Amino acid sequence: MSNSALVIGVVVAIFVVIAIVFIVKSLRSQRLKSRFGPEYNRTVEETGSKTQAEAKLEKLAKRVQNFEINELPAAARADFVAAWQRIQGRFVDDPKSALIEADNLIQEIMKARGYPVTEFEQRAADLSVDHPLIVEHYRAGHDIAVRHSQGRASTEDLRQAMIHYRTLFSQLAGEPDLTRSTSAGGARA
Repeated sequence: MSNSALVIGVVVAIFVVIAIVFIVKSLRSQRLKSRFGPEYNRTVEETGSKTQAEAKLEKLAKRVQNFEINELPAAARADFVAAWQRIQGRFVDDPKSALIEADNLIQEIMKARGYPVTEFEQRAADLSVDHPLIVEHYRAGHDIAVRHSQGRASTEDLRQAMIHYRTLFSQLAGEPDLTRSTSAGGARA
């Protein structure tokens, strides 16, 4: 084999390896985008690096894989749904307290399902693995709850937070009809 044939072979091999690496990275990105939805873009923006974001999301997926996430038993689900309906019913008379109770109930149902209840960002990140579209509602509702605690949220903001929390709650409780049946104050959505 001549030197020029060897060089051409090495160059072709290098291009093949580069193409394979590019394809593998592209497939990894597509898989993570598909799994995490909008949370993928939020993480890329947060980290400032696609590579760092993807590493963070893969690490998060491995973390959550070790959790024992369970569906709620029927009796527990019924208790949580009844508690949610009581909170929603109180919203009209006391929206501020209802929002605080809703936030607490979200944490209780997460704990009952098997999610560790840590600080908010970790809870949201953990939820994003299995509920990538719903976690946006959690972030939006929590943001309003934080503004409420600072005295910077209107009653309409609180109503929006309850709607966000209801969407998350219905997903966690396995009760999708909750999101279609009533809005935060008991009115039709």
